[in-house]
Amino acid sequence: MIKVGLIGAGGIASAHIKGYRQHADKIGVTAVADAVEETATKRGEELGATPYAGDQAYREMLANEDLDAVDICLPHHLHRDAIVAAAEAGKHILCEKPLCLSAEEAADVRKAVVKSGVTLMCAHNQLFMPAVAKARELLQAGTIGTVYEVRTTDSFYNDFDPSSMGWRASSKTSGGGELIDTGYHPTYLMLHLAGGLPVEATAMLSTHRLKFMEGEDSAQVLIKFDNGVVGQLVTSWAYQPAASTERFSAVGELGSLTSDGTTLSYRLRSGETETFDFEPVDTFVAEIGHFADSLLGKTRPLHTEEEGIAVLGILLAAYEGSRSKTIAPVLKV
Repeated sequence: MIKVGLIGAGGIASAHIKGYRQHADKIGVTAVADAVEETATKRGEELGATPYAGDQAYREMLANEDLDAVDICLPHHLHRDAIVAAAEAGKHILCEKPLCLSAEEAADVRKAVVKSGVTLMCAHNQLFMPAVAKARELLQAGTIGTVYEVRTTDSFYNDFDPSSMGWRASSKTSGGGELIDTGYHPTYLMLHLAGGLPVEATAMLSTHRLKFMEGEDSAQVLIKFDNGVVGQLVTSWAYQPAASTERFSAVGELGSLTSDGTTLSYRLRSGETETFDFEPVDTFVAEIGHFADSLLGKTRPLHTEEEGIAVLGILLAAYEGSRSKTIAPVLKV
């Protein structure tokens, strides 16, 4: 069994833990590190894992525990240091989004992972939606021909308030605002469906409702890829999208496809149409299973640091485009 050290035991860790329970025959959490002693202790008891608490908790865990991998569920600004420490300790890595927060941090991550030879998987759970997998299959098969445009949306009414938002209210610890948080999801989905590398981007950022936070609560982003695909992305914590809004869509020379996340349809100019319905999937459970299978089979995960850095590049260019009111290049790391 793959032995995992959980780094950061609150928040999103609960969703990951469901995955470890479902795949207990091949992967499990044997140690837990968290800055808060109560959280580390409770998670340790829940999982039958050794708890480590305090500011240096995960470093102590890496030094003392016989682990194969770590699962990083920390606030955004702590990702880079935890990735580098785990890589230097020779542990494989599953890291929650965003991978890190700057081009400099991305360079550190790449250097550490390449030097150590460990596998890093980005926790891009929405790629495990069956509709996404089917859409990518259809696009790669040329069903709608050369792709011209991809659109993604991830908006909802977030009930954050100043007492509950925590570190996400600060641009220093979150890396920006909604775009680099929930907006990371439609960005990696965009990358996954566009089939190319991002070359430039710009954004219009807004704070419609959550005015107590430092960053934006909503964003509209335009992205151009090296294969000619143009992406349009909408993401928000301020509002529910209109009822007719697609989760994702693509338009090509032969037709188009669209999905609400649970169904997928394509329509060709020839008149051919087809609709697919999918059973709901816990994407976090699927993500943990994929991580385990990648390590056991020594295969490349769906998204590694390469895609994580590409997604970050889109977001950094979008932020720069918004600041400078230009179309900004995606920097190479």
